[in-house]
Formats: sequence, structure tokens, C-alpha cells
Amino acid sequence: MGLLDRWTLEKVLEAALSQGAEFAEVYVEDSAQSTLILDDGRLEKAMTGREAGVGIRVARGDAEFFVTSDDVRPEALLEAASTAARAAAGPGVSRCARLDRNRLEPAARVEQPPLDCPRDRKAEVLRRVDRAARASDPRVKQVLVVYRDTSSRLLVANSEGLWSEEDRVYVRMAVHVVAARNGEVQTGTATWGKLQGFESLERAGPETLGGEAARQALVNLEAAPAPSGPMPVVVAGGWGGVMFHEACGHGLEADAVLKKASVYAGRLGQQVASPLVTAIDDPTIPGEWGSYAMDDEGAPARPTVLIEKGVLRGYMFNRRTARLLGHPWAANGRRQSYHYLPLPRMSNTFIAPGDSDPEEIVADTRNGFFARDLRGGQVNPATGDFVFHVSEGYMIRNGRIAEPVRGAALVGNGPEVLRRIDRVGKDLSFASGLCGKDGQSVPASCGQPTLRVSELIVGGTEQGGGRA
Repeated sequence: MGLLDRWTLEKVLEAALSQGAEFAEVYVEDSAQSTLILDDGRLEKAMTGREAGVGIRVARGDAEFFVTSDDVRPEALLEAASTAARAAAGPGVSRCARLDRNRLEPAARVEQPPLDCPRDRKAEVLRRVDRAARASDPRVKQVLVVYRDTSSRLLVANSEGLWSEEDRVYVRMAVHVVAARNGEVQTGTATWGKLQGFESLERAGPETLGGEAARQALVNLEAAPAPSGPMPVVVAGGWGGVMFHEACGHGLEADAVLKKASVYAGRLGQQVASPLVTAIDDPTIPGEWGSYAMDDEGAPARPTVLIEKGVLRGYMFNRRTARLLGHPWAANGRRQSYHYLPLPRMSNTFIAPGDSDPEEIVADTRNGFFARDLRGGQVNPATGDFVFHVSEGYMIRNGRIAEPVRGAALVGNGPEVLRRIDRVGKDLSFASGLCGKDGQSVPASCGQPTLRVSELIVGGTEQGGGRA
């Protein structure tokens, strides 16, 4: 059974249009979440919650108005729609097209719904992660494991006749490890997330996550201070893709283009990257963390080629920016919940694989820096200037990965880095995260294969600096 029936939806949309609005939309959400936190072997938090509500949007000209309600009874929805209608009051009355229901198949098969999984079973998986991290080395002193799942039923209907529904199930885990030796402390982190059921976490091997976080902390414990200066930089896949996501991806979202706050505004068809670079946003990858069957405006998911062999081919649109920029379709309208308006956002955004073996890329780099993992940083979206923290890095010496170093940062400019990519590997991989923008967070994956930037500034902590 749907969240709302056709009669109710059409009445609500007609009420929203009654004062002269040219467009109306109803977004309905019913979500259940569970969160478990295991801190040093103790289950510190085990919470469940449920949230349901509706967001009603109306538009007149370039202006949009938005009303939310936690009450989804028909009379409450009609009252909310009337409130939205008064905000968009003007001459004329629009009519709602007859709704045509489209219940989309989920973007991934779910074998074990997290809602049906007992809390004790989830807690035992967290304990397995903790045990694996501690078993790796006695220098592991603290382990924090955070688990969360979300099960949502979503409905979008609008006055143009669209009526789309989708179920989404997310499962995510983050592991944070502290290792210490002789008063020195270092940390390691491993994260994992999928748009799948609980079975996907068990198949991924939770112990692997614990071991990976511990391994990174132990590597950093042995690492020397990083040198600084310009040098060739090889960036690994997975979290390495956050550099493109942050420094370039946000500039390819159409609201930044519309505001002329993007270095990519007005540059369609121009060479903006190395010919080795093809970048894609694809929400249709089965089970990937940033995937969906429909965006949060009800449009069927579809991939977008952003950059093709170095040439800028497209932007990511929501409905409003597509209309204002004269684009024929939009499939990247996303919102954190029914409390928010949809924005053009990334889903699974990645640099496509090339034809080089990762080992050959390193071997072909006589001296340089290898960034195995990136976490966090700052970006100016208008210019693409960035600073990214390297959570695990190594020097490359004589074509081999050599000693680990810590305290490194990558400093540069996104468009310039794209032009300096001179090798792209075959080993595409993804990492899952929560992407923040304008106060909203949504699931998003970043990805890339191993690649090399011919020259990039490494900011280090080694006294006196120096070059590789």
C-alpha cells in the first residue's frame, strides 16, 4: 500500500495551486533508523527512531515556497497546502494533471532488512570489529565502532502528473582506532556503507574494517614527519576520489553554475582536464551508497557524463536549475529529509578507470609522494583551491613505495590538478561518505582509480621542509 492515495494527493496538489502557483509538489517520507555505538568494548548507545512527514513546495516564476508538516492526515496536508498556496498567491489558477503512479524498483536488492534484524545480532557484529582491531597489535588502545541503518519509504507527486515511489535501505559503519607507544598517539579510520540490507555488512567482513582502521593507526605510529614542496603525487582509489568530489564536483552542480560561483560556468564543450580524465556521476550503480532509483523530485535516476576525455560535457541539475538554465532533464535533485528543499547534488561521482596498472604508475614515478587515504579538507568552490589532509601517506623513492610519513596535506587547485593528471589506473574503487551542503547531508560515494598528478604541492611537517 502506498504512503498516500491518488485522491488525497490530487486534492493536496489542487489546494497548493489554488492561489495562483504555477507548480506544486508533495514529498512524503517515512523513515526508521537504528544507531549502535560500541566504545572500548561497551555498548554505549543503542537507539531506534522513526520520523514521518511531508514537504509541500509551490513555485511561481523564479520564486519557490515551502511548507513542512509532521502530520500526514489528509486534513493536515490540505491545511499545509493552503498555507503554501497563499505564499505564492497571484492571478490565475493552475490545474493538477491526473497522477500516474510509478512505483520504482529499489536500486538494490535487500535480503535482510535491518528493521527485522535483532539488536543483539547487530551488537555482536560491532564486537567482532572491536576484537579484530585489538587482536592486530597490543599498541591498539582504543576502538570506537559506530553503526547506523536507515529504512525509508519515499513518495513524490507533482502537479505535472508525476507520482513516483521508492524504498531505500542504507547500512553504514565507521571504525576509529587509537594506537599509542611511549606517549605518542596516532589514529586510524575505516568506513563502509551500502544501499543494501544487513547481509551486505556481514559479507563485507566486519573484521576487515577493524583490522584496516588498526593498520592505519599503526602505520602512522611508525611514520616520520612528511616533507614539503612540489612533487609528483600518486593518489590511490577510494577515498582519493574525495579530492575530485570536493574540489571539482561541487563546481559542477548547477546551482553553483547558475550563481556564477563555479569555475566551470559557461565552459561546456571546453577542455577542462587532461584527455585521460572522464568523470561521471551515476546514481544507478546497484547497491552503491549514493545510488537511488529516483531522485528526491521523483525523476528516474540516470548517469551524467560530466567530463569526457578532458572536455566538459555536463552539469548536475535539480528541477529548478534545469528549468532556469534551459536543460531538458534533471535527475540530481536531493534533500536530506522532508524538512528541506531539493538541491542539485552528487550521488556516486567518480573518475572512470584508465588503462594503466597501479603498480606501473608507482614504478614510473622515480621520486614523489603516495597518498593512500585522504580525509577532510577545505575547498573554495568558486576557485577550486583546496587543502586536503592525508590520513595515510608514503614517500616514493626510485619507483617504489618507501617509508610512511604523517602530517601531510595536498595543496592545489582542482581544475589545475585535472589538467596535470598524466596516468590513470584500472583499479576503480569507491568510498562512502555524507556530503554536506547548505546545511543538508546526503549519502554520496566518491571514487577513482589510482592516478598520478605530475606536480602537486605537498605540505609537510618535517623541519626545514625539503623536496622528495
